[in-house]
Amino acid sequence: MAFREFDSPQISRRSLLRGGGYLAAGGALTTLPLSGSILRAHDVGAMWPNVAAMTKSYLSSNKVPNLLVAFGRGQDDIAHTVGGGTLSFRSSQQVDLDSLYRIYSMSKPVTGMATMMLVDEGKIGLDQPVAEILPEFSNMQVMVDPEGSLDNTVPAERPITIRQLLTHTAGLGYIIGVKGPLLAAYAQNGLVGGRVSRMPIPGLPEFTPAPDLATWSERLASLPLVAQPGKKWIYSASIDLLGRVIEVASGQDFESFLQQRIFEPCGMGSTYFTVPQSEVGRLTTNYGVNEMLPVPLPIDPGATSIYLDKPSVPSGGGGLVSSARDYDRFLRMLLGYGKIDGRRVMGELAVRVGTSNLLPKSVDTAGSWIEGEGHGAGGRSTGTSFGWGGAAGTLASVDFGLDMRVGLFTQYMPAEAYSIRADFLSAIEQDLTVMRGAA
Repeated sequence: MAFREFDSPQISRRSLLRGGGYLAAGGALTTLPLSGSILRAHDVGAMWPNVAAMTKSYLSSNKVPNLLVAFGRGQDDIAHTVGGGTLSFRSSQQVDLDSLYRIYSMSKPVTGMATMMLVDEGKIGLDQPVAEILPEFSNMQVMVDPEGSLDNTVPAERPITIRQLLTHTAGLGYIIGVKGPLLAAYAQNGLVGGRVSRMPIPGLPEFTPAPDLATWSERLASLPLVAQPGKKWIYSASIDLLGRVIEVASGQDFESFLQQRIFEPCGMGSTYFTVPQSEVGRLTTNYGVNEMLPVPLPIDPGATSIYLDKPSVPSGGGGLVSSARDYDRFLRMLLGYGKIDGRRVMGELAVRVGTSNLLPKSVDTAGSWIEGEGHGAGGRSTGTSFGWGGAAGTLASVDFGLDMRVGLFTQYMPAEAYSIRADFLSAIEQDLTVMRGAA
């Protein structure tokens, strides 16, 4: 079994719900039965027949035990569903909006918005040097050859900034992307993000995680960068590092900050770094997929998941478990420009800036996952849409032009083993084309 990457957010060259064709469907979408007059969630597969057929195909072929899509409009308090399935292949319990999923890099927009809160409050600056908050990032060195010796370096030409951390342009690496001596150093220092399994995973180096977020930050700063800050888009550990920035700037530990400033006011009672034992009955099983295996392999069973253990380092880049209902509430807050249920969670300007394209035109995105697109505070920003995907096949986005929110939830790795995301986007496009014609 080979897991080349355990955190791959690529969802295709078309970002979710973007482009003129989608916007032209806006009038048709307003006629869909997705309104608050419906008091409880229900399946809207009849309105999205191609999406429904796509989910049914994956479920009936036993590629995944569950595949749930959640659709919501504006500030309607209920998301409606397409698809379903069970918590695992061996379970008879049906998934629903309250089932728990490892969302991995869908944690990044959450951390990005937490960062934007502090920018909005003047506690940090968008273009402030990180070294002013975390002194260990002063005097950074840059590798001459990203796969070569850690001693063959040149000084960084400019300081790392908060903007660069939010947009993966700080020159930092990631344990899933770096190679050679730097990969060994990342593993040796426990510089990891989201957790995968209690058992060894071929293709991933063995490691002992850093003991806490402060130590994690210091160890990351002790290693050289793979590119000059501000030059290239390189998927990185930068969003994890923002967890430590948030701690220092707010005077509050990262997990408590998210709980008190985002989860509680948004009504996200099922989003955790550590799944409580009382909630294990809602936790899905994560599967490993490989062409050499006849069936998917359970690499993290819900009943004994590694996410039942408290992590030594809460990963803002990939460590959260959440439900479709909870994440929909986060998206709904963004669509409300910081408000949900009449309560302001974050400033309107913070949302508008955080979901916009924060990449300077000088940044090289050639060959990257976001080539030709933009990047905001922890997520892809293209046109009127903002969102990101997770390593176990999940995906979520808001589209301000359509006043719509969408989440895709399933659990398998690596995400590129199946074309679920591309198939999902294609199915949405087909259904919207029909809606336009009907309108």
